[in-house]
Amino acid sequence: MIAIFDYGAGNLRSVENTLSSLGARYQIVRDAAGLRRAAKIILPGVGHFGQMMRALDELGVRGALVERIRAGIPFLGICLGMQALFEMSAEAPEVKGLGLYPGRVERFPQGVRAPHMGWNELELRGSPSLFRGLGARPYVYFAHSYYVPEAVAGERTAALVDYSVRYAAALEGGNVFGVQFHPEKSGPIGQQVVKNFVG
Repeated sequence: MIAIFDYGAGNLRSVENTLSSLGARYQIVRDAAGLRRAAKIILPGVGHFGQMMRALDELGVRGALVERIRAGIPFLGICLGMQALFEMSAEAPEVKGLGLYPGRVERFPQGVRAPHMGWNELELRGSPSLFRGLGARPYVYFAHSYYVPEAVAGERTAALVDYSVRYAAALEGGNVFGVQFHPEKSGPIGQQVVKNFVG
């Protein structure tokens, strides 16, 4: 069973629709017990980094989430769900992320239109499994004001995008996957990305 974690602000309906269209078995989960039953976990994220991390703490799931990821359960973080993998974010410097990866999520520089909203071309690194069956430069949909710098993502970078700065549009590292874009809003390409994770 795939667990979609609901912390109260995620874009769940679109993610549910994508999984349903793929015929995948999933369940909306709101507690640590649900995470521990899951064979795979998806953390959709919209909104504010600090609010999301505080919500995870109030629900008492931070430890269970980290525990399951470290145990090898396949995890997909979407948008803010990917940013949560890091130690901190410029959006809420006082709030700790999950800390699975070192480094800080940054805000787009002054003078750059933020949020970054719209379709952009990806530059794939190597042959990432999330993008199996897609061309070398797929187009996907973004909606965010903060990003993971290429230097912070490092060798985990699966795809890059250029929006005033080059930054990590997708991550892959063992059982951990992250996408800064919204696959559930990216048409057939986004559906294939989710399908690759599910498969």
